[in-house]
Amino acid sequence: MRVAIMQPYFLAYIGYYQLIHSVDKFVIYDNIKYTKKGWFNKNRILTNGKDKLFSIPLKSDSEYLHVNERFIADNYNKERHKIIQWIKNSYKKAPFYKENIQFIESLFNQDNNNLFDFIYFSVNQVCNLLKIETEIIQSSKLEIDHSLKSEDKVLAICKFLNADTYINAIGGKELYSKEKFKQNNISLNFIRTRKIEYEQFSNEFFPWLSIIDVLMYIGVEKTKEMIYEFDLE
Repeated sequence: MRVAIMQPYFLAYIGYYQLIHSVDKFVIYDNIKYTKKGWFNKNRILTNGKDKLFSIPLKSDSEYLHVNERFIADNYNKERHKIIQWIKNSYKKAPFYKENIQFIESLFNQDNNNLFDFIYFSVNQVCNLLKIETEIIQSSKLEIDHSLKSEDKVLAICKFLNADTYINAIGGKELYSKEKFKQNNISLNFIRTRKIEYEQFSNEFFPWLSIIDVLMYIGVEKTKEMIYEFDLE
């Protein structure tokens, strides 16, 4: 049983969906603290040859709340029209604009006003589009000690799900010990996305943009193929 665990990100880069695809069960943290520095409600797209940030506005609230306790701002109805129009203007000449714009719009036009529900819906919809069949589980629904932190919490989740393999994003190499996982009868692997480039309307290629960019420039079928472009270390 292969397991991965990750924070919830809205329309994340392709490596996020590669990680989901690489496992049997993907645990998405809903009871984790929201931080402004994180990528929960924002991402980057390509605009006029430069990478620019879009962000889903949130209601002002305590800095100590979990993601599933945060809510989208009351002015979002107005703001989402601006974001959608910006996406349309940025990608209207992209090869697969017509194929994907309605789908992208639907992810911004949700009725969910809870931040986690908003992200969770989009993650599932993108996985459905790309035919990723991994089971996605909310962390709060697992019967573990949720006061545990970092590696200990990961191990507790893996044990609860009877995992024999845990796969983490490559950025976690400094955070986790293969030896400690081995002591718990769990193999630890890290996923590394292979070099991915495709033609954008720019001389300079901008990597790791939102999945929006990938879908617009190479389409659904090629994106499905790109989901397999990774190695485990």
